[in-house]
Amino acid sequence: MKDWKDERVIILGAARQGLALARYLAAHGATVVLSDMREPEVLAEARQSLSDVDVEWALGGHPLELLDQAKLVCLSGGVPLQIEFIEKTLFRGIPLSNDSQIFLDAAPCKVIGITGSAGKSTTTTLVGRMAAAAAEMDKRLRKTYMGGNIGDPLLNYVDEMQPNDLAVMELSSFQLELMTTAPQIAAVLNITPNHLDRHGTMQAYTAAKANILLYQQEDDIAVLNREDRGSWDLVDKIAGWLYTFGMGALAPRQLGTFVRDEAIWLRNADGEVEVMPLSQIQLRGEHNRMAVLAACAIAAAAGLSVEAMRKGVEDFRGVIHRLEFVREWGGAAWYNDSIATAPERSMAAIRAFEEPVVLLAGGRDKDLPWEDFAELVRQRVDHLVVFGDAADLILSKIGEVQPGQRPYSLDRCENLAHAVETAKGLVEQGDVVLLSPGGTSYDEFADFEERGERFKKLVRQL
Repeated sequence: MKDWKDERVIILGAARQGLALARYLAAHGATVVLSDMREPEVLAEARQSLSDVDVEWALGGHPLELLDQAKLVCLSGGVPLQIEFIEKTLFRGIPLSNDSQIFLDAAPCKVIGITGSAGKSTTTTLVGRMAAAAAEMDKRLRKTYMGGNIGDPLLNYVDEMQPNDLAVMELSSFQLELMTTAPQIAAVLNITPNHLDRHGTMQAYTAAKANILLYQQEDDIAVLNREDRGSWDLVDKIAGWLYTFGMGALAPRQLGTFVRDEAIWLRNADGEVEVMPLSQIQLRGEHNRMAVLAACAIAAAAGLSVEAMRKGVEDFRGVIHRLEFVREWGGAAWYNDSIATAPERSMAAIRAFEEPVVLLAGGRDKDLPWEDFAELVRQRVDHLVVFGDAADLILSKIGEVQPGQRPYSLDRCENLAHAVETAKGLVEQGDVVLLSPGGTSYDEFADFEERGERFKKLVRQL
Protein backbone atom coordinates (compact mmCIF):
# COMPACT_ATOMS: atom_id res chain seq x y z
CA MET A 1 0.00 0.00 0.00
CA LYS A 2 1.23 3.49 -0.82
CA ASP A 3 -1.74 5.63 0.18
CA TRP A 4 -2.52 5.13 3.86
CA LYS A 5 -5.12 7.88 4.27
CA ASP A 6 -8.09 6.66 6.36
CA GLU A 7 -6.98 3.03 6.13
CA ARG A 8 -7.52 1.18 9.42
CA VAL A 9 -4.32 -0.60 10.48
CA ILE A 10 -3.93 -2.74 13.60
CA ILE A 11 -0.42 -2.99 15.06
CA LEU A 12 0.37 -5.73 17.58
CA GLY A 13 3.19 -4.97 20.00
CA ALA A 14 4.25 -1.59 21.36
CA ALA A 15 8.00 -2.19 21.32
CA ARG A 16 10.34 -0.05 19.18
CA GLN A 17 9.18 -1.58 15.87
CA GLY A 18 5.50 -1.11 16.67
CA LEU A 19 6.03 2.43 17.92
CA ALA A 20 7.97 3.44 14.80
CA LEU A 21 5.31 1.93 12.55
CA ALA A 22 2.47 3.61 14.46
CA ARG A 23 4.14 7.01 14.12
CA TYR A 24 4.80 6.54 10.41
CA LEU A 25 1.31 5.35 9.52
CA ALA A 26 -0.44 7.98 11.64
CA ALA A 27 1.68 10.69 10.02
CA HIS A 28 0.56 9.38 6.63
CA GLY A 29 -3.13 9.57 7.49
CA ALA A 30 -3.92 6.02 8.55
CA THR A 31 -6.33 5.16 11.36
CA VAL A 32 -3.91 3.37 13.69
CA VAL A 33 -4.77 1.05 16.57
CA LEU A 34 -1.81 -0.08 18.66
CA SER A 35 -2.57 -3.20 20.69
CA ASP A 36 -0.37 -4.75 23.37
CA MET A 37 -0.85 -7.49 25.94
CA ARG A 38 0.69 -5.37 28.69
CA GLU A 39 -1.29 -3.12 31.02
CA PRO A 40 -1.44 0.71 30.62
CA GLU A 41 0.82 1.50 33.56
CA VAL A 42 3.64 -0.59 32.06
CA LEU A 43 3.38 1.31 28.77
CA ALA A 44 3.19 4.85 30.13
CA GLU A 45 6.50 5.85 28.52
CA ALA A 46 5.56 4.32 25.17
CA ARG A 47 2.21 6.09 25.14
CA GLN A 48 3.87 9.39 25.97
CA SER A 49 6.27 8.95 23.05
CA LEU A 50 3.29 8.90 20.65
CA SER A 51 1.27 11.64 22.36
CA ASP A 52 1.83 14.01 19.43
CA VAL A 53 0.19 11.71 16.85
CA ASP A 54 -3.33 10.28 16.59
CA VAL A 55 -3.11 6.66 17.76
CA GLU A 56 -5.79 4.54 19.43
CA TRP A 57 -4.57 2.19 22.15
CA ALA A 58 -5.92 -1.28 23.07
CA LEU A 59 -4.02 -2.61 26.08
CA GLY A 60 -4.18 -5.72 28.23
CA GLY A 61 -5.01 -8.01 25.31
CA HIS A 62 -5.87 -8.25 21.61
CA PRO A 63 -9.70 -8.08 21.39
CA LEU A 64 -11.03 -9.65 18.20
CA GLU A 65 -13.40 -6.75 17.53
CA LEU A 66 -10.34 -4.70 16.52
CA LEU A 67 -10.44 -6.59 13.24
CA ASP A 68 -13.73 -5.01 12.21
CA GLN A 69 -13.02 -2.79 9.15
CA ALA A 70 -9.28 -3.45 9.45
CA LYS A 71 -7.41 -3.34 6.14
CA LEU A 72 -4.04 -4.54 7.47
CA VAL A 73 -2.57 -6.14 10.60
CA CYS A 74 1.11 -5.49 11.39
CA LEU A 75 3.19 -7.50 13.84
CA SER A 76 6.17 -6.47 15.91
CA GLY A 77 8.99 -9.00 15.86
CA GLY A 78 8.16 -10.59 19.19
CA VAL A 79 4.54 -11.44 18.30
CA PRO A 80 4.16 -15.09 17.16
CA LEU A 81 1.93 -16.06 14.25
CA GLN A 82 0.18 -18.79 16.24
CA ILE A 83 -1.98 -16.60 18.49
CA GLU A 84 -5.76 -16.57 18.05
CA PHE A 85 -5.84 -12.96 16.86
CA ILE A 86 -3.63 -13.83 13.88
CA GLU A 87 -5.63 -16.96 13.11
CA LYS A 88 -8.81 -14.83 12.95
CA THR A 89 -6.99 -12.21 10.87
CA LEU A 90 -6.08 -14.80 8.26
CA PHE A 91 -9.56 -16.37 8.38
CA ARG A 92 -11.05 -12.98 7.49
CA GLY A 93 -8.59 -12.55 4.63
CA ILE A 94 -6.87 -9.52 6.17
CA PRO A 95 -3.23 -9.31 5.05
CA LEU A 96 -0.29 -9.28 7.47
CA SER A 97 2.79 -7.06 7.35
CA ASN A 98 5.40 -5.41 9.54
CA ASP A 99 7.57 -2.32 9.76
CA SER A 100 10.40 -3.82 7.67
CA GLN A 101 8.12 -4.69 4.76
CA ILE A 102 6.52 -1.25 4.81
CA PHE A 103 9.96 0.38 4.93
CA LEU A 104 11.17 -1.58 1.90
CA ASP A 105 8.05 -0.63 -0.03
CA ALA A 106 8.56 3.05 0.82
CA ALA A 107 12.36 3.41 0.59
CA PRO A 108 13.42 5.59 -2.35
CA CYS A 109 17.06 4.44 -2.22
CA LYS A 110 19.08 1.26 -2.51
CA VAL A 111 18.73 -1.02 0.52
CA ILE A 112 21.20 -3.62 1.79
CA GLY A 113 19.50 -6.35 3.83
CA ILE A 114 21.54 -8.68 6.06
CA THR A 115 20.29 -11.80 7.83
CA GLY A 116 21.76 -14.95 9.32
CA SER A 117 21.68 -17.09 12.43
CA ALA A 118 24.84 -15.49 13.79
CA GLY A 119 26.94 -12.41 13.20
CA LYS A 120 24.17 -10.14 11.85
CA SER A 121 24.81 -7.24 14.19
CA THR A 122 28.58 -7.23 13.73
CA THR A 123 28.33 -7.52 9.94
CA THR A 124 25.58 -4.90 9.68
CA THR A 125 27.59 -2.48 11.81
CA LEU A 126 30.71 -3.06 9.71
CA VAL A 127 28.80 -2.45 6.46
CA GLY A 128 27.25 0.67 7.99
CA ARG A 129 30.71 1.97 8.88
CA MET A 130 31.98 1.22 5.38
CA ALA A 131 29.00 3.02 3.84
CA ALA A 132 29.53 6.05 6.07
CA ALA A 133 33.20 6.15 5.06
CA ALA A 134 32.20 5.91 1.40
CA ALA A 135 29.78 8.84 1.80
CA GLU A 136 32.60 10.98 3.18
CA MET A 137 34.85 10.17 0.21
CA ASP A 138 32.32 10.12 -2.64
CA LYS A 139 29.73 12.92 -2.73
CA ARG A 140 27.61 10.93 -5.17
CA LEU A 141 26.47 9.01 -2.08
CA ARG A 142 24.54 11.66 -0.15
CA LYS A 143 23.83 9.95 3.17
CA THR A 144 23.77 6.49 4.73
CA TYR A 145 21.43 4.93 7.27
CA MET A 146 21.77 1.82 9.42
CA GLY A 147 19.08 0.11 11.47
CA GLY A 148 16.31 -2.46 11.39
CA ASN A 149 16.68 -5.31 13.86
CA ILE A 150 19.69 -3.41 15.23
CA GLY A 151 19.36 0.18 16.43
CA ASP A 152 16.42 2.27 15.26
CA PRO A 153 13.77 0.99 12.86
CA LEU A 154 14.60 2.59 9.51
CA LEU A 155 10.96 3.58 9.08
CA ASN A 156 11.77 6.46 11.43
CA TYR A 157 13.90 7.99 8.66
CA VAL A 158 12.33 6.89 5.39
CA ASP A 159 10.55 10.19 4.74
CA GLU A 160 13.88 12.05 4.70
CA MET A 161 15.68 9.56 2.47
CA GLN A 162 16.58 10.43 -1.11
CA PRO A 163 17.41 8.26 -4.15
CA ASN A 164 21.18 8.77 -3.82
CA ASP A 165 21.22 7.52 -0.21
CA LEU A 166 22.05 4.00 1.01
CA ALA A 167 20.27 2.10 3.80
CA VAL A 168 21.85 -0.86 5.62
CA MET A 169 19.30 -3.07 7.33
CA GLU A 170 19.58 -6.03 9.70
CA LEU A 171 16.68 -8.47 9.30
CA SER A 172 15.67 -11.28 11.66
CA SER A 173 13.72 -14.42 10.80
CA PHE A 174 10.80 -12.98 12.76
CA GLN A 175 10.64 -10.03 10.36
CA LEU A 176 11.38 -12.04 7.22
CA GLU A 177 8.73 -14.72 7.72
CA LEU A 178 6.03 -12.21 6.69
CA MET A 179 7.83 -10.39 3.92
CA THR A 180 7.11 -10.37 0.19
CA THR A 181 9.52 -7.58 -0.71
CA ALA A 182 13.31 -7.91 -0.89
CA PRO A 183 16.23 -5.49 -0.62
CA GLN A 184 18.29 -4.85 -3.75
CA ILE A 185 21.32 -6.38 -2.03
CA ALA A 186 20.47 -9.36 0.20
CA ALA A 187 23.01 -11.24 2.32
CA VAL A 188 22.49 -14.55 4.11
CA LEU A 189 25.47 -15.00 6.42
CA ASN A 190 24.68 -18.50 7.68
CA ILE A 191 21.75 -20.70 8.70
CA THR A 192 22.18 -22.91 11.76
CA PRO A 193 19.67 -24.03 14.43
CA ASN A 194 18.12 -21.02 16.14
CA HIS A 195 14.68 -19.81 17.27
CA LEU A 196 13.19 -23.29 16.96
CA ASP A 197 10.94 -22.41 19.90
CA ARG A 198 9.34 -19.86 17.54
CA HIS A 199 9.55 -21.53 14.11
CA GLY A 200 9.15 -25.15 15.20
CA THR A 201 11.40 -26.78 12.59
CA MET A 202 14.61 -26.00 10.74
CA GLN A 203 12.63 -26.17 7.50
CA ALA A 204 10.32 -23.36 8.65
CA TYR A 205 13.22 -21.34 10.02
CA THR A 206 15.17 -21.69 6.77
CA ALA A 207 12.09 -20.75 4.74
CA ALA A 208 11.77 -17.53 6.74
CA LYS A 209 15.42 -16.65 6.07
CA ALA A 210 15.04 -17.47 2.37
CA ASN A 211 12.41 -14.75 1.96
CA ILE A 212 15.21 -12.18 1.79
CA LEU A 213 16.10 -13.68 -1.63
CA LEU A 214 12.79 -14.92 -3.01
CA TYR A 215 11.46 -11.53 -4.06
CA GLN A 216 14.62 -10.11 -5.61
CA GLN A 217 14.67 -9.05 -9.26
CA GLU A 218 17.17 -10.00 -11.98
CA ASP A 219 19.22 -6.83 -11.44
CA ASP A 220 19.52 -7.41 -7.68
CA ILE A 221 22.49 -8.99 -5.91
CA ALA A 222 22.64 -11.85 -3.40
CA VAL A 223 25.60 -12.40 -1.06
CA LEU A 224 26.06 -15.95 0.28
CA ASN A 225 28.52 -17.77 2.51
CA ARG A 226 30.03 -20.46 0.30
CA GLU A 227 31.39 -22.27 3.40
CA ASP A 228 28.09 -22.50 5.28
CA ARG A 229 25.73 -25.18 4.01
CA GLY A 230 22.58 -23.40 5.17
CA SER A 231 23.48 -20.23 3.28
CA TRP A 232 24.91 -21.95 0.21
CA ASP A 233 21.87 -24.24 -0.18
CA LEU A 234 19.90 -21.11 -1.14
CA VAL A 235 22.02 -20.50 -4.25
CA ASP A 236 19.31 -21.90 -6.54
CA LYS A 237 16.86 -19.26 -5.27
CA ILE A 238 18.95 -16.36 -6.59
CA ALA A 239 17.25 -14.29 -9.29
CA GLY A 240 20.11 -11.91 -10.09
CA TRP A 241 23.85 -11.56 -9.44
CA LEU A 242 25.92 -13.40 -6.83
CA TYR A 243 28.80 -12.42 -4.55
CA THR A 244 30.22 -14.94 -2.07
CA PHE A 245 32.51 -14.85 0.94
CA GLY A 246 34.63 -17.37 2.82
CA MET A 247 38.12 -18.18 4.01
CA GLY A 248 39.00 -20.49 1.15
CA ALA A 249 39.68 -19.82 -2.51
CA LEU A 250 36.99 -18.60 -4.89
CA ALA A 251 35.81 -20.77 -7.75
CA PRO A 252 36.75 -19.55 -11.24
CA ARG A 253 34.69 -16.54 -12.39
CA GLN A 254 33.09 -16.25 -8.95
CA LEU A 255 32.96 -12.79 -7.35
CA GLY A 256 33.55 -12.14 -3.67
CA THR A 257 36.08 -12.22 -0.83
CA PHE A 258 38.65 -14.78 0.29
CA VAL A 259 41.84 -15.10 2.35
CA ARG A 260 45.27 -15.32 0.73
CA ASP A 261 48.68 -14.88 2.39
CA GLU A 262 47.13 -13.77 5.72
CA ALA A 263 45.12 -11.00 4.05
CA ILE A 264 41.56 -10.43 2.86
CA TRP A 265 41.25 -10.22 -0.91
CA LEU A 266 38.38 -9.19 -3.16
CA ARG A 267 37.60 -10.35 -6.66
CA ASN A 268 35.17 -8.13 -8.58
CA ALA A 269 34.55 -7.37 -12.23
CA ASP A 270 37.85 -5.44 -12.39
CA GLY A 271 40.00 -8.28 -11.08
CA GLU A 272 41.57 -9.12 -7.70
CA VAL A 273 42.74 -6.63 -5.09
CA GLU A 274 44.02 -6.94 -1.52
CA VAL A 275 41.66 -5.30 0.97
CA MET A 276 43.64 -5.54 4.21
CA PRO A 277 45.92 -7.83 6.26
CA LEU A 278 44.13 -10.02 8.80
CA SER A 279 46.42 -8.55 11.46
CA GLN A 280 44.61 -5.21 11.16
CA ILE A 281 41.28 -6.70 12.36
CA GLN A 282 40.78 -5.71 16.00
CA LEU A 283 38.05 -8.28 16.66
CA ARG A 284 38.73 -11.58 18.42
CA GLY A 285 37.87 -14.94 16.88
CA GLU A 286 37.53 -16.60 13.50
CA HIS A 287 33.78 -15.86 13.47
CA ASN A 288 34.63 -12.15 13.46
CA ARG A 289 37.04 -12.63 10.57
CA MET A 290 34.13 -14.18 8.70
CA ALA A 291 32.05 -11.12 9.56
CA VAL A 292 34.72 -8.87 8.01
CA LEU A 293 34.87 -11.08 4.91
CA ALA A 294 31.08 -10.89 4.64
CA ALA A 295 31.01 -7.12 5.14
CA CYS A 296 33.63 -6.59 2.43
CA ALA A 297 31.69 -8.78 -0.03
CA ILE A 298 28.46 -6.90 0.74
CA ALA A 299 30.21 -3.55 0.38
CA ALA A 300 31.67 -4.65 -2.96
CA ALA A 301 28.20 -5.69 -4.15
CA ALA A 302 27.01 -2.19 -3.25
CA GLY A 303 29.83 -0.59 -5.24
CA LEU A 304 31.73 0.77 -2.23
CA SER A 305 35.47 1.28 -2.61
CA VAL A 306 38.20 -0.85 -1.05
CA GLU A 307 39.39 2.26 0.80
CA ALA A 308 35.93 2.60 2.38
CA MET A 309 36.08 -1.06 3.42
CA ARG A 310 39.41 -0.51 5.15
CA LYS A 311 38.16 2.58 6.96
CA GLY A 312 35.08 0.70 8.13
CA VAL A 313 37.16 -2.05 9.71
CA GLU A 314 40.03 -0.07 11.21
CA ASP A 315 39.68 0.66 14.93
CA PHE A 316 36.36 -1.27 15.10
CA ARG A 317 36.36 -3.31 18.31
CA GLY A 318 32.90 -4.84 18.10
CA VAL A 319 29.27 -4.13 18.82
CA ILE A 320 27.95 -3.68 22.33
CA HIS A 321 27.16 -6.98 24.10
CA ARG A 322 29.26 -9.00 21.59
CA LEU A 323 32.58 -10.02 23.22
CA GLU A 324 32.57 -6.60 24.88
CA PHE A 325 35.44 -6.06 27.30
CA VAL A 326 34.10 -4.81 30.64
CA ARG A 327 37.10 -4.53 32.99
CA GLU A 328 40.04 -6.27 34.65
CA TRP A 329 39.30 -7.60 38.13
CA GLY A 330 40.95 -10.25 40.25
CA GLY A 331 43.64 -10.70 37.63
CA ALA A 332 41.03 -11.73 35.06
CA ALA A 333 39.55 -10.02 32.01
CA TRP A 334 35.72 -9.92 32.14
CA TYR A 335 33.77 -10.00 28.85
CA ASN A 336 30.09 -9.41 28.08
CA ASP A 337 28.71 -11.58 25.26
CA SER A 338 25.04 -11.35 26.27
CA ILE A 339 24.00 -11.22 22.61
CA ALA A 340 24.90 -14.94 22.35
CA THR A 341 21.40 -16.43 22.66
CA ALA A 342 22.17 -19.77 21.00
CA PRO A 343 24.69 -22.48 22.00
CA GLU A 344 26.55 -22.07 18.71
CA ARG A 345 27.20 -18.39 19.42
CA SER A 346 28.59 -19.26 22.85
CA MET A 347 30.87 -21.78 21.15
CA ALA A 348 32.20 -19.09 18.82
CA ALA A 349 32.93 -16.89 21.84
CA ILE A 350 34.74 -19.68 23.69
CA ARG A 351 36.93 -20.33 20.65
CA ALA A 352 37.94 -16.65 20.59
CA PHE A 353 40.08 -17.10 23.72
CA GLU A 354 43.29 -19.02 24.35
CA GLU A 355 43.27 -18.04 28.04
CA PRO A 356 41.66 -20.19 30.76
CA VAL A 357 37.91 -19.49 30.62
CA VAL A 358 35.35 -19.14 33.40
CA LEU A 359 32.08 -19.38 31.47
CA LEU A 360 28.70 -18.04 32.61
CA ALA A 361 25.97 -19.79 30.59
CA GLY A 362 22.22 -20.17 30.85
CA GLY A 363 19.07 -18.14 30.44
CA ARG A 364 16.11 -19.70 28.62
CA ASP A 365 16.55 -22.46 26.05
CA LYS A 366 15.15 -22.07 22.51
CA ASP A 367 14.70 -25.82 21.87
CA LEU A 368 18.22 -25.95 20.43
CA PRO A 369 20.83 -28.74 20.64
CA TRP A 370 23.47 -28.38 23.38
CA GLU A 371 25.58 -31.48 22.69
CA ASP A 372 28.31 -29.73 20.66
CA PHE A 373 28.40 -26.93 23.23
CA ALA A 374 28.92 -29.50 25.99
CA GLU A 375 31.77 -31.17 24.08
CA LEU A 376 33.54 -27.84 23.57
CA VAL A 377 33.10 -26.94 27.25
CA ARG A 378 34.78 -30.21 28.18
CA GLN A 379 37.68 -29.28 25.91
CA ARG A 380 38.14 -25.56 26.52
CA VAL A 381 36.35 -24.28 29.67
CA ASP A 382 38.07 -24.45 33.05
CA HIS A 383 35.07 -23.49 35.19
CA LEU A 384 31.39 -23.48 34.19
CA VAL A 385 28.78 -21.42 36.03
CA VAL A 386 25.19 -22.01 34.87
CA PHE A 387 22.15 -19.91 35.74
CA GLY A 388 18.49 -19.41 34.87
CA ASP A 389 15.87 -21.69 33.35
CA ALA A 390 18.35 -23.66 31.23
CA ALA A 391 20.76 -24.42 34.09
CA ASP A 392 19.65 -28.01 34.68
CA LEU A 393 19.44 -28.73 30.95
CA ILE A 394 23.04 -27.57 30.42
CA LEU A 395 24.30 -29.54 33.42
CA SER A 396 22.59 -32.68 32.11
CA LYS A 397 24.52 -32.31 28.84
CA ILE A 398 27.87 -31.66 30.56
CA GLY A 399 27.72 -34.53 33.03
CA GLU A 400 29.63 -34.78 36.28
CA VAL A 401 33.06 -33.30 36.92
CA GLN A 402 35.82 -35.82 36.14
CA PRO A 403 39.04 -35.53 38.17
CA GLY A 404 41.76 -33.75 36.22
CA GLN A 405 39.47 -32.97 33.27
CA ARG A 406 37.70 -29.80 32.13
CA PRO A 407 35.51 -28.30 33.37
CA TYR A 408 37.25 -28.49 36.72
CA SER A 409 34.18 -27.15 38.51
CA LEU A 410 30.44 -26.81 37.89
CA ASP A 411 28.27 -24.33 39.76
CA ARG A 412 24.50 -23.90 39.46
CA CYS A 413 23.07 -20.45 40.22
CA GLU A 414 19.52 -19.16 40.31
CA ASN A 415 20.20 -15.88 38.53
CA LEU A 416 22.85 -13.71 36.89
CA ALA A 417 23.84 -11.84 40.06
CA HIS A 418 24.52 -15.13 41.84
CA ALA A 419 26.53 -16.32 38.82
CA VAL A 420 28.77 -13.22 38.88
CA GLU A 421 29.33 -13.63 42.61
CA THR A 422 30.26 -17.27 42.07
CA ALA A 423 32.67 -16.42 39.24
CA LYS A 424 34.28 -13.85 41.53
CA GLY A 425 35.37 -16.68 43.81
CA LEU A 426 36.80 -18.77 40.97
CA VAL A 427 39.03 -16.36 39.05
CA GLU A 428 42.80 -16.56 38.98
CA GLN A 429 45.49 -14.42 37.38
CA GLY A 430 45.28 -14.62 33.58
CA ASP A 431 41.72 -15.96 33.37
CA VAL A 432 38.92 -14.75 31.14
CA VAL A 433 35.45 -14.52 32.67
CA LEU A 434 32.98 -14.79 29.83
CA LEU A 435 29.23 -14.18 29.97
CA SER A 436 28.06 -16.00 26.84
CA PRO A 437 24.71 -17.49 27.84
CA GLY A 438 23.59 -19.59 24.87
CA GLY A 439 19.99 -18.93 25.88
CA THR A 440 17.63 -16.01 25.70
CA SER A 441 17.24 -13.50 28.51
CA TYR A 442 13.47 -13.81 28.95
CA ASP A 443 13.61 -15.83 32.17
CA GLU A 444 15.00 -12.80 34.02
CA PHE A 445 15.31 -9.80 31.69
CA ALA A 446 13.37 -8.01 28.96
CA ASP A 447 16.09 -8.65 26.35
CA PHE A 448 19.78 -9.45 25.92
CA GLU A 449 20.64 -5.74 26.16
CA GLU A 450 19.17 -5.48 29.66
CA ARG A 451 20.98 -8.67 30.66
CA GLY A 452 24.28 -7.36 29.30
CA GLU A 453 23.89 -4.01 31.04
CA ARG A 454 23.12 -5.75 34.34
CA PHE A 455 26.19 -7.94 33.95
CA LYS A 456 28.42 -4.92 33.30
CA LYS A 457 27.00 -3.14 36.33
CA LEU A 458 27.57 -6.17 38.55
CA VAL A 459 31.16 -6.55 37.32
CA ARG A 460 31.95 -2.85 37.77
CA GLN A 461 30.67 -3.09 41.35
CA LEU A 462 33.08 -5.88 42.27
